[in-house]
Amino acid sequence: MAARFDAVTDDLFASAVGQRLARRAPLADRLRPIRLDDIVGQEHLVGAGKPLRCLIEEDRLSSVVLWGPPGTGKTSLARLIARVTAKEFVELSAVNASVKDVREVMASARARLGERDVGTILFLDEVHRFNKAQQDALLPSVESGLLVLIGATTENPYFEVNPPLLSRSTLFRLEPLDGEATHLLLHRGLEAEQATATDEALDLLADRAAGDGRLALTSLEVAVALAAGRNDATVTFDDAEAALGTKAVRYGRDEHYDVVSAFIKSIRGSDPDAGLYWLARMLEAGEDARFIARRLVILASEDIGMADPMALVVADAAARAVEFVGLPEARLNLAQAVVHLATAPKSNRVYRALAAAAADARAPGTGLVPPHLRDAHYKGAAGLGHGEGYDYPHDDPRGWVEQAHRPEEVEGHVYYEPSPHGFEAEVARRIAELSDPEESP
Repeated sequence: MAARFDAVTDDLFASAVGQRLARRAPLADRLRPIRLDDIVGQEHLVGAGKPLRCLIEEDRLSSVVLWGPPGTGKTSLARLIARVTAKEFVELSAVNASVKDVREVMASARARLGERDVGTILFLDEVHRFNKAQQDALLPSVESGLLVLIGATTENPYFEVNPPLLSRSTLFRLEPLDGEATHLLLHRGLEAEQATATDEALDLLADRAAGDGRLALTSLEVAVALAAGRNDATVTFDDAEAALGTKAVRYGRDEHYDVVSAFIKSIRGSDPDAGLYWLARMLEAGEDARFIARRLVILASEDIGMADPMALVVADAAARAVEFVGLPEARLNLAQAVVHLATAPKSNRVYRALAAAAADARAPGTGLVPPHLRDAHYKGAAGLGHGEGYDYPHDDPRGWVEQAHRPEEVEGHVYYEPSPHGFEAEVARRIAELSDPEESP
């Protein structure tokens, strides 16, 4: 009788501890979804009829790797799977788990399958932190199906996960939360905290979160506490600013377009210091680094073009660095690109040439491909006269022959006229040589 009383007391004590811990848990943990419909964002994975949702609902999940930036729901998805699966769910963190821990999980999974015919799901957070030996230890069990692996990583798995392990897993990429999803999450947080907030405060918290749902909720929790400290249930802009720990850079919708315009015009105007200032302004305000990189790639061809062909290579490299390295380190790559593009010789001749060619392409006319340029590789093409009269440039010692390459109505039109700036002066020399056969070697 005493033993039964002690057991009941222990259960009640454990339940009370669990309830108190749940109340004291961070807001982000308290708001973890318990249903697929509770997940914010990631519609491409868990929306109606989407692949990951179907696998979870039917409890037919095979090994997967969840790849995405912090705060996009990787752990929440794994915990939700734990709630609905009939399999045993085991969780390890690659930060502190060892090969011994992995082997113990495999031994337990083998016993569980043999004794109770129950499979095992292993959730391995920060899977990229496992070294090659640790990942290799997992491979046989994943390959045989003894373990269903759910690996979560913020790093590119193609670089950080062993190819044999990755090839046996389905890769699902989670995207940063957009503004609408982040605002929805913040409103849920306010409801849980029984608080309200001004639109200006929510906009600031959402912008600074930069797609990280956990960061948004953590900042909101601090802001609510600051508001409560002055006996107010409404979070203000000043509360949000204080919770973030930095002075906010005013950067609304209008400022966004104005700052981007100033950024582009500064680089076009060959002012590297101004370009760096506006870059820093955008980054401090939480502007999407991928948006900045895209603008640089466009500028490299629109405003520099053939005056410095390396400009596009540098801009593209910066854009790739944003994806591969991520912020904050990729700030340096963007800054290097800004300096290169700002100090490069400028030319908009490629842009103007394309616009002129597009005007001709839209103009009335047949636009017929000259017969000698038409495809002559298929049977019967020769009988149609396709390819007849075509001169193969490599057969000429100069590597070039004079022949028509456009429809007759636009043959004489000149679109691209190189500027005298940078490498484009060399391009102009080459074109001049080709247009004057007497000058060609």
